[in-house]
Amino acid sequence: MIEDLDKLMDALGYHFKDVSLLKHALTHPSYSNENGEPKEASNQRLEFLGDAVLELISSVFLFHREPVIQEGVMTKIRAALVCEPTLAGAARKVNLSDYIILGKGEARERINERDSVLSDAFESVIGAMYLDGGMEPAQKFVTEMVLSDIENAGLYRDAKTVLQEYVSQNKLDLNYEVIDESGPCHDRFYRVAANINNEQYGIGEGSSKKKGEQEAAYQTLLRIKAETGHVFKIY
Repeated sequence: MIEDLDKLMDALGYHFKDVSLLKHALTHPSYSNENGEPKEASNQRLEFLGDAVLELISSVFLFHREPVIQEGVMTKIRAALVCEPTLAGAARKVNLSDYIILGKGEARERINERDSVLSDAFESVIGAMYLDGGMEPAQKFVTEMVLSDIENAGLYRDAKTVLQEYVSQNKLDLNYEVIDESGPCHDRFYRVAANINNEQYGIGEGSSKKKGEQEAAYQTLLRIKAETGHVFKIY
C-alpha cells in the first residue's frame, strides 16, 4: 500500500510527511462502515475541509486574474471550476480512482470511477495536503490541476446551452439517448449519448439523466472544437 501511495504522491507532485493523512483522504465511507469504524474514519471530514480550501484558492486566483473579472462572472467561473465533473476530471489526471479504498460491495460496483466519488476524494486529498503542508502545496496543486483550464470548465458549465445554440445555427438535429442504466433504485447510474444527425458524438455519465446529458454535451463540444477549430465563446 505504501508503495502504491508513493506512486500517487509522485503524480500529485507532493509527498506527505504524514502518509496516514493521505490514506485517510482515500477511505470511502463504505469501507469504514463495512469495518465497523466510526464515521470520522472515512474521508468525509477531510472532504469538508478540502472544499473550503479549494474555494478560497480559486477565489483568490480569480480575484487576481487579468483582465479584471467582475464579481458576478467570478462567481460563475468559480462554480464551473469546483463542480463535480471538473474535479472528477482532475482526479482522473492522477488516476485517483485506482487508490480509493472501498467496501467490498462498492468495489464490485466500481463506484470509484464515478464522478461523485472521485470529486469527493479529490477534495479530501486537498484537505489532507493542507493539514500536512499548509496552504502553499495545496495552492500549487489546485492551480496546476484545476485552475489551469478555465475555458474548458466554463464550457462544461454551459455545455447543453452552447451545444443547442451551435446545432440551431448550423441547422443540425440534436437528441440525447440513455444507452445504459444501472444500480439500485436509490442509486441509479446513467450513460447518455449526444447524437447529432443520428451520429453519436459524445457520451456522458452521471447519477441522473441530466448530469449524463451535461457531460455528453461537453464531450460533443470538445469533439466539434477539435474537428472544426470552432471557438465557443463562454464569458
